[in-house]
Amino acid sequence: MRVVIYGVGAVGGVIGAALAHAGHPVIGIARGRQLEALCAGPLRMRHPGGEVNVTLPCVEDPAQITFRADDVILLTMKTQDTGPALTRLRAAGGRDQAIFCLQNGIANERMALRLFPNVHGVTVMMPAGFTEPGEVTGHGTPKLGLFDIGRYPQGSDAADATLAALFDSAEMAGFVHSDVMASKRGKLLMNIGNVLEAGLGQGVDKGAFMARAKAEAIAAFKAAGLGWDDVGMQNPRRAALMQTGKISGTDRLGGSTTQSLLRGTGAVETDYLNGEVVLIARQQGIPAPVNSFLCDLGAEMAARNTQPGSLSEDRLHRLFAVWEAGGDVSLPGS
Repeated sequence: MRVVIYGVGAVGGVIGAALAHAGHPVIGIARGRQLEALCAGPLRMRHPGGEVNVTLPCVEDPAQITFRADDVILLTMKTQDTGPALTRLRAAGGRDQAIFCLQNGIANERMALRLFPNVHGVTVMMPAGFTEPGEVTGHGTPKLGLFDIGRYPQGSDAADATLAALFDSAEMAGFVHSDVMASKRGKLLMNIGNVLEAGLGQGVDKGAFMARAKAEAIAAFKAAGLGWDDVGMQNPRRAALMQTGKISGTDRLGGSTTQSLLRGTGAVETDYLNGEVVLIARQQGIPAPVNSFLCDLGAEMAARNTQPGSLSEDRLHRLFAVWEAGGDVSLPGS
């Protein structure tokens, strides 16, 4: 069995390095300078216990892979890139292989199921970073990461157990979950603060905005009859198996939205995090103004290439007041 990692960034890079280091066959799909670096040399993964350097064969497009019936395909790109990626995967001959969505939010699985029959969700609890081409960091310790794994929309099968066992063999921890989307909704409640961290900076109190955004999300979930799991640091598994550790000479870069802004990608996944809350709320006929505002803020920060930590809490409140009054979220360019 071979693992195909579609999107060798922070999460895909750490998982790929860990699996390859454990002796499992892995092939990656990457792009740009990351692809160039991995074609020219090893992938370096730094973690609290040291580092590993592995050869990770990579291609630019799924069409360059001859897919096998027993391949396991891990989607690790950002949600805004999922649609085109799935189209390319289908054109390349992907059909009945198990496809696992290791992405934030709860939109990817539905997109995948439209095109493929064998779709699985994975909740990723792994503080990973993409520092520069050819290098990633995994801050999780004693395990690099924890993963809830299950079939979409519900249930579990042998493929979930197989992936959990692969993770277990590679300094990670996998758990089969028969209602994996409840776990992913729990992670979503945490991820709706990503755009606030990106705006205010790491370690800054997100204050009332985070509380209001989370309250809107919970109200939307309840109105839609959707349950969620607590997957935060109070979760006993997480407390026992994965803390955020220190890597010598390297500070943690922050969450996925912060990292996207640092790399100047021009896009963030806020529309699939806070935007998912907005969508569910609108479907239920209830308001979600804070999350709606944060979607517009995320889009503006990405378009303006705003550097993480550029906003003060006072500025955030003033922007929200303007937005509530019918104005636009407007930030200066960097």
